[in-house]
Amino acid sequence: MSYLEQNLKTVPTGISKVLYINWPLVVLLTAVASVGFIMLYSNAGGSFTPWAEPQMKRFGVGMVLMLIIAMVPIWFWRTVAGVGYALSLVLLLVVEFFGDVGMGAQRWIDLGFMRLQPSELMKVTLVMFLAWYYDWLDVKKVSHPLWVAIPVIMILLPTALVLKQPDLGTALLLVFGGAIVMFAAGVSWWYFGAVAAAGAGLIAAVFQSRGQSWQLLNNYQYRRIDTFLDPSSDPLDSGYHITQAKIALGSGGWTGRGFMQGTQSQLNFLPEKHTDFIFTTLAEEFGFLGGISLLLLYAGVIGFCLISAMNNKDRFGALVTLGIAATFFLFFAVNMSMVMGLAPVVGVPLPMVSYGGSAMLVLMVAFGIVQSAHVHRPRRKS
Repeated sequence: MSYLEQNLKTVPTGISKVLYINWPLVVLLTAVASVGFIMLYSNAGGSFTPWAEPQMKRFGVGMVLMLIIAMVPIWFWRTVAGVGYALSLVLLLVVEFFGDVGMGAQRWIDLGFMRLQPSELMKVTLVMFLAWYYDWLDVKKVSHPLWVAIPVIMILLPTALVLKQPDLGTALLLVFGGAIVMFAAGVSWWYFGAVAAAGAGLIAAVFQSRGQSWQLLNNYQYRRIDTFLDPSSDPLDSGYHITQAKIALGSGGWTGRGFMQGTQSQLNFLPEKHTDFIFTTLAEEFGFLGGISLLLLYAGVIGFCLISAMNNKDRFGALVTLGIAATFFLFFAVNMSMVMGLAPVVGVPLPMVSYGGSAMLVLMVAFGIVQSAHVHRPRRKS
């Protein structure tokens, strides 16, 4: 009998599973979503429509889904990980040929009752598939070139489809989220060093290709880079978004102008104030203290996920938890860096706060997987 069998009892069953749910994580997610409801209410001029009310309904549905998924044994999600990845890949192909176009991008499938963005689903199913792969793979083979190439292909296939939409922000999240799972699984540092060197060469090629027949990015993406490097070069066009965002961030000061008192948001100077730039509304109305409070909530979510992963003796459960936590971190890190001018504008929403059906529901499903891994992890005998 192995050490694990001798020292660990079986996972909880039946109604007792409810006691093992990570309830502090549930509270933190509710708190983060509530910040979003408040900001959407403010952005609508003190009205629950058109944004806050639908978002609250989606969160309610998402919470129910999360708790249902938490009750399902983690081995089931391990079993369907490949199916989920394949389905997401098929949906990305459907978007390529039949997807809805909005704001110059083809990213959605119209389901009638909602518009599904398959790239959001891929962020989760990719992590699940990679976790399954490294759970199945012998630890001794993790850094073998052949077994490294397979997950790289898994990552690059959806990334290429998402780049064609075009959606550079989501493509970067897929690459970095997948890389973090590979790193957590024990892939050698040398591979990441080689990728970093190749990345530096790719960046150089991106700049060299501008205006050439083999141009690597779209013109609007180059304008975003120009705006990032010098927002004042075109403050009324490509630099308008980040310029107004910085004004809102700076005018908030330490404590903010007050709820629904932000001039940038209330007078509609802020672009996409209910989606990508919603953090600037928070910072203007509640100041530095409001912004740091949201960051602490996010840090709490990440912290509880990391603790759960480190205490999980099941390799799939630990890796999928780490991967989802990393994807969640990349979400808010990229968004906040973007609106503060620390990174180019790439269209990444603020998780659980920005308005959006697909992003909210997919994140709640993802945390349902995290809860399932937490509830069904092997535990030491008392």
